[in-house]
Amino acid sequence: MIERGISENEVEEGIRRGSKTLQKPNKILFNYKYYTIISKKINDIYYIITVKLRW
Repeated sequence: MIERGISENEVEEGIRRGSKTLQKPNKILFNYKYYTIISKKINDIYYIITVKLRW
């Protein structure tokens, strides 16, 4: 996230507003603006796996 120049606020906004895509096993992709957030949801908590740029 830091290496790609994406702030924590941008990640939070991406989770709230981004389009969601399910990926097996139990991963959720949030596509927002110019980046994608890959996360896993466990007990209503999103754990961020990585954040990557979409070019």
